[in-house]
Amino acid sequence: MPSNSTLLATAGMAYAIQALCATIAIPFRSEKYYDLSGSITFISCTAFSLYYPSLRHKVLHNPASPLPKLSSFHNRQLIMSGMTCLWATRLGTFLYQRIQKSGSDSRFDEIKQNPLKFFGAWMAQATWVTITAFPVYAVNSIPSIQQAELGLSGKFGTGLWLASFLFEVMADRQKSQWREHKAKKIHDEKFISSGLWSISRHPNYVGEVMLWASQALIAWKTLPPWLKVLSCLSPIAEYLLITKVSGLPPLEEKADKQWKDDEDYQRYKDRTPVFWPKLCFTIH
Repeated sequence: MPSNSTLLATAGMAYAIQALCATIAIPFRSEKYYDLSGSITFISCTAFSLYYPSLRHKVLHNPASPLPKLSSFHNRQLIMSGMTCLWATRLGTFLYQRIQKSGSDSRFDEIKQNPLKFFGAWMAQATWVTITAFPVYAVNSIPSIQQAELGLSGKFGTGLWLASFLFEVMADRQKSQWREHKAKKIHDEKFISSGLWSISRHPNYVGEVMLWASQALIAWKTLPPWLKVLSCLSPIAEYLLITKVSGLPPLEEKADKQWKDDEDYQRYKDRTPVFWPKLCFTIH
């Protein structure tokens, strides 16, 4: 059976880390480490959820007891935890390097002037970390001896995760190269419309939603019914956050204002889906 104390403690860890980061960032009105701190929180909470039962036993009962070796965990726990840490490391590094080049993040231009609102942004990130990686924490809360076999769903989910991760990485890389080439005046395009950006206006976000759906799929077989339901909320919440709140809406609004009279952009917008890629097959 899953350990509710592990899930609650992991959520507490997410909020504690983000609260600490907020107390440092708010006086300086700086968002430069916001995304990086989110990635660090993902990694910390993943490791914490994996080792929490052992840490609890060590603190409360036997301080001399050693922490378990990685080989003592179930393959599902190691796979899901490893993938989460890989994703968080890659994304955190990418976003940190990006903000170092740009100098700021326009999302925070207004709210960082208000300490309460700025603190709310850090707490929102803690909530994001808690909900998004919930399937991972849920699996880690179940003792390895009680885990079901990885099975077909787990293997398929692992493959889907790898494909989704590569999709996100490729999309980010293509846009970074596009920006570099534009800065070097290799091209004078106003917006990117090639590569994966020719089949979706936001392919990086597509990859992100799909990789979290993959995590829920890998976790499915070993979770009790109530945790299955909660784990499914992870990709759903990620999709709604991206498409309705902080991802697509501000980007689409900015693009519409910037290129509302640009015929090339309007044609691109007409033929390219805003999110889910439209794969067309023509039969002659």
